[in-house]
Amino acid sequence: MGGLPEWGVINTEVSASVSERVARIVSEVLAPAVLVAVLLVVVGWHAGEASGVSRWWGLPGAIFAAVIPLGYVLHGVRTGRLTDHHIPERAARRVPLLFGVASLCAGLALLMLLGAPREVLALLVAGGTGLVIFALVTHWWKMSIHAGVAAGALATMAVIYGPVALLGTPLVVLGGWARVRLTAHTPAQVVVGALAGAIVAGTIFPALR
Repeated sequence: MGGLPEWGVINTEVSASVSERVARIVSEVLAPAVLVAVLLVVVGWHAGEASGVSRWWGLPGAIFAAVIPLGYVLHGVRTGRLTDHHIPERAARRVPLLFGVASLCAGLALLMLLGAPREVLALLVAGGTGLVIFALVTHWWKMSIHAGVAAGALATMAVIYGPVALLGTPLVVLGGWARVRLTAHTPAQVVVGALAGAIVAGTIFPALR
């Protein structure tokens, strides 16, 4: 009988360890750079189907909106300027966010010159607007970029494919849970970040596409 509390403690510790491991995996799979890259490829493919142009316009957009900014962050981690590729310190987030805005704007300008489909350009504008908002708010408060990008991606997919895309809502919730579980954000930071991402993507993208 005396061993039962110890087993209870062990089971609790194992459960906590498993949930933390799951949260870390979810945070990586649903990382902003991953979602942005996938979303741009999907939107580019859809735009190509709808207009008869190349379906791969989303790839160069993904390079400027996700790959280059992520490379900047990873370089910062390697050189010691940043502690982690998720940038847990609020004060350290502003410069990478502004770099992301600059990279995205450069990609937007190039794709406009090359005649990319409107849907791809509209998504880049919406993404850039979201980055600017998050960069400004980050000066005072650490909204969840994970939640913002996930909710924005869901809103974008709903604009393109209709209400059926909302079946992906549990993934947004799962991503938010992971950030709270890892104590990377508070529930309020996750909820506000998700709302900001959904509102920006749900208004700017359909207006410009």
